[in-house]
This record gives sequence, C-alpha cells and structure tokens, in this order.
Amino acid sequence: MGTNHNGLSAEKLNVVFAVRVVEGGEQGFLDLYEHLRKSVSNTPGHIVERLGEPVDGSRQWVITSEWRSAEDFFAWQQSEEHQELVAPLRQWVDQRQSMRFRIVKETKGVSA
Repeated sequence: MGTNHNGLSAEKLNVVFAVRVVEGGEQGFLDLYEHLRKSVSNTPGHIVERLGEPVDGSRQWVITSEWRSAEDFFAWQQSEEHQELVAPLRQWVDQRQSMRFRIVKETKGVSA
C-alpha cells in the first residue's frame, strides 16, 4: 500500500452516494439500507460506512464509505448480490449522485 506525502494511504477509496428520498419514503429507504449495510459489512476491503440524515428538510441523505482499494469497491458494486440489493432503490429515491475519490489532505481540529 502506498502513501502520499501527507502520510495518508494513497490506495484507499472513499465513496459518497447522495440520494434524495421521495416524500414519505424514509422508512422504506431505511429498511432497504439495513439490508445493504449488512451486506457491505461482510465485504472484503470494506473499512467503514456511514449514513447521514438531512437536518434541513431537503430529503437529501448521504451514504459515505471507505474502502481498502478501488478494486475492492468495484468488485462489490458489480456483484450480483449488490445489484439485487440496490434494485428496489428506485422506488424510494428520485435523485442520486455518486462520487469516488482518494483523500490527499486531511486536517484535524483541536477536538479530534
């Protein structure tokens, strides 16, 4: 595993998946997420995943995850199990966006 000049792992992949849940669809979305969460927690290369709930009434939820490598993430994303798990997502979500990136700088606050 390589590291960049900041001492951070250059191999890890971070993923942000932003979804806008349809009005009234929060419980359906959360139920679906529970299945997804259990699946991903047993996946090789998966480090951590977090679900963020909107605090501004926007219905915009965020799922962030960290992976040991891009290869690990894409292997999971393209798996049959993943495809079956996310298929019902369309009924609970009307907008989605996915971003994948490597952390190149990290700044911690005094309370970190």
